[in-house]
Amino acid sequence: MTMLDDVLSHIDANLPASLDRLFHLLRIESISTDPAYREQVRAAADWLSGELDGIGFAASVRPTTGHPMVVAHDPDDAGGPHVLFYGHYDVQPVDPLDEWDSPPFEPRIETVDGHEQIVARGASDDKGQLMTFVEACRAWKAVTGSLPIRVSVLFEGEEESGSPSLKPFLEANAEDLRADLALVCDTDMWDRQRPAITVMLRGLVGEEITITAADRDLHSGLYGGAARNPIHVLADIIARLRDADGRVTVPGFYDGVDDLPADVKALWDSLGFDSDAFLGDVGLSLPAGETGRSVLEQIWARPTCEVNGITGGYTGEGFKTVIPAKASAKISFRLVGGQDPDQIRRNFRDFVEGHLPADCSVTFAEHGGAQALRLPFTGDALSRARAALTDEWGMEPALVGSGGSIPVVGELKQALGIDSLMIGFALDDDRIHSPNEKYDVSSFRGGIRSWARVLAALAT
Repeated sequence: MTMLDDVLSHIDANLPASLDRLFHLLRIESISTDPAYREQVRAAADWLSGELDGIGFAASVRPTTGHPMVVAHDPDDAGGPHVLFYGHYDVQPVDPLDEWDSPPFEPRIETVDGHEQIVARGASDDKGQLMTFVEACRAWKAVTGSLPIRVSVLFEGEEESGSPSLKPFLEANAEDLRADLALVCDTDMWDRQRPAITVMLRGLVGEEITITAADRDLHSGLYGGAARNPIHVLADIIARLRDADGRVTVPGFYDGVDDLPADVKALWDSLGFDSDAFLGDVGLSLPAGETGRSVLEQIWARPTCEVNGITGGYTGEGFKTVIPAKASAKISFRLVGGQDPDQIRRNFRDFVEGHLPADCSVTFAEHGGAQALRLPFTGDALSRARAALTDEWGMEPALVGSGGSIPVVGELKQALGIDSLMIGFALDDDRIHSPNEKYDVSSFRGGIRSWARVLAALAT
């Protein structure tokens, strides 16, 4: 048997103890968005710091302007790459409480369709995920006395409340946290049998526009037909944002957008993704993105323009014949490739102003922005991780994109200059942020074993 085999055997033999430790963390009500739980959030940070100390890390709880960070470094330098593992220990609120089948902070295991599931708030997002890495490190230390590579850890306590302290903390502690590669465990498997590595994240530009016409709301009987209606203006601008083929019409929008490499497209085509079921699950049937692109391309590898909300005029009960003075819309762009968020924002504002009629004015409010991120498909770390996951799960991991954004990945790149290897073991039915959140025991065990293999693979 190899040293890795001994580590994997230790993981399996000690799985009940690993579950006990996870359950202890799950019982801590670390809801970051509610000030009433501030002490519980701190308790979770203290507990994690103690656990890392207990397996030989030099760990500390670091203050921020909000909830604390947990930072830990393994004092032994085994050579090879230095990795920084990121996870978050805060959780979402539990409302609506009456939709939980059991108390959300009293973790339990239930069996559904033959699969054991850990049910609790935070079981999947992100306590179960981060504990897979902690337990992998624990096993390596128990069996060999050391880790195969140099490891640092960063646990955040504000991810579920927008990470307001993350960027300044990373910038202030860049020298202490800098590593060769970040490991992020806040993503999903392809399905229960097949692991995945997320290699693409779409970026984001959020804008709110408010169009003003008259200096007050007007009676539509007295002024209708003569007065400019800002809702009409807003609707016309929104309608112009996409053409009949689903392409965004903002000038320069596709600058920096490349077609998907042929081998990656072939890999995605081989995944057996059921686009009819994907849309059918939400009561839809026809893809509405760019013509000629698959659904996976549309949600992972192509940029978008979406209208997230519109307000204007009277929206209460009953009816009021009014021409409003103002109309507003919230509009978001998902970005890919080398699209520049700042340039997209400028071009969008120019587009709106260019279609504004006389007697109207517009104001803009910025709601965040982040560049898209993509790992090199042939990178060394990615190749080693693919091989490690293939050994564990018996099939090659899917290389997937994410239609959403994981802000920490961009922050790590900007502040520390490091790429992130995104490997997670959640399933798409884990009900994160919802009542009865769960994490499969197979995900927990497989995640621990997978990280043990990845650490070994990165060392060779």
